[in-house]
Amino acid sequence: MNNVEALQFSAPRYATLRIEEDAERHVHWCYMHNRHTQTGRACFRPALVDNILAYQKSLGERLRHREPGTLAHVVLASDSDVFNLGGDLELFCTAIRQQDRDTLLAYARQCVLGVYAFHDGLGAGAHSIALVQGDALGGGFEAALSCHTIVAEEGAQMGLPEVLFDLFPGMGAYSFLCQRIAPQAAEKLMIEGNVYPVETLHRMGLVDIVVPRGQGHRAVEEVIRANRRIPHARMAMHRVRGMARPVQLDELMRITEVWVDTALQLGDKSLRTMERLVRAQYRRQGGAQAATA
Repeated sequence: MNNVEALQFSAPRYATLRIEEDAERHVHWCYMHNRHTQTGRACFRPALVDNILAYQKSLGERLRHREPGTLAHVVLASDSDVFNLGGDLELFCTAIRQQDRDTLLAYARQCVLGVYAFHDGLGAGAHSIALVQGDALGGGFEAALSCHTIVAEEGAQMGLPEVLFDLFPGMGAYSFLCQRIAPQAAEKLMIEGNVYPVETLHRMGLVDIVVPRGQGHRAVEEVIRANRRIPHARMAMHRVRGMARPVQLDELMRITEVWVDTALQLGDKSLRTMERLVRAQYRRQGGAQAATA
């Protein structure tokens, strides 16, 4: 069975993902919002989160058996016209109105496990890359920030707008931002809730590489080629970063509990704002589907 056939055989396990793997080079592409199966909003719905976690677990186990000293790369990208619009606001509204803490906390913990796995190189020393070719908002921005390298195409916007409904991004944003910028700047970015062009975020030190539209894949391949020339140095830098500015899983889990408890206190005004954003996501996805039909 050749590699393409193997990918087609395994694809049904990850209905929301499109997986492309180059086993010889240890390069693994994970496209969210599989263009062959995608319906609905391009956000972190539970099915997408579950598929990402399952793929991370499977890939991490395989990578741990590769030849020592070989640097693997995992690339998080999107088949949609956006990278990811963030958390499942529809689920949030329902859980908050019903005061269903268990559902909200279970969802948040799953999201934390996903971003931590990208940050931790899937527990296998892999180098994670986010390829942002469309807007990355809220949890979408958090997912990109969790990766070692962020490559973004011009025209994309990224930000943490949760303050619009009196909440904060609680699934890794603060911890990952503080690896790249000062804590005061991270807090200001979260509290103000602005959405920025990727060029601005590049100047702030939050995006590593910005390229013209359509050049993102080539830029990712250049990052991979550069890393393959210095695999031991790159893997060592992962360890050094973890020592100097560690992000621990238990830290992320404690923060997300604060997020859940804060979310459960939101009033009707905040929930109506969330619901308006959900409707806007549905309209946006409907327009995108019509454009590609």
